[in-house]
Amino acid sequence: MGKRKSWTERLADDKNLPLVKPIPPKMVKRSGQGTMVVPAPREVDAAIKTVRKRKLATAREIAGLIARRHGTTVCCPVTTGIFAWIAAHAAHEAELIGRKAITPYWRVLKNGGELNGKYPGGLSDVKQRLEAEGHVVVRQGQRYLVKDYEKKLVAI
Repeated sequence: MGKRKSWTERLADDKNLPLVKPIPPKMVKRSGQGTMVVPAPREVDAAIKTVRKRKLATAREIAGLIARRHGTTVCCPVTTGIFAWIAAHAAHEAELIGRKAITPYWRVLKNGGELNGKYPGGLSDVKQRLEAEGHVVVRQGQRYLVKDYEKKLVAI
């Protein structure tokens, strides 16, 4: 068995992406006819880096930015989410070795303003980072949301 790739190596592996293709039939009802871009991991990472302190984005905004850059109708939401997760883990890896300027993954929320508990450190770390930037995190049942997140969304 070979050595497992680091998160940074996974982020750097573009996997022959980006790829522009017709919107798959299963997505046409929701997204309409047109084209879809399957982004490269580093594109998602670069989009996350545009989210400045005290601002927020959702996976939908990140995907929209990438779709506009490629002139497509949509960006694949599944790969965008997966690559945001990889970018988060690569940033955490960089932080562990002492890098100060890392990708601000904690500023990317799930649609609806929910914190992503699958990011490094889980909900408690993401919550702590957001609160340190001045955001108010509230609990609704089992979910944690940024209060009034819509007002803080970055225009990307």
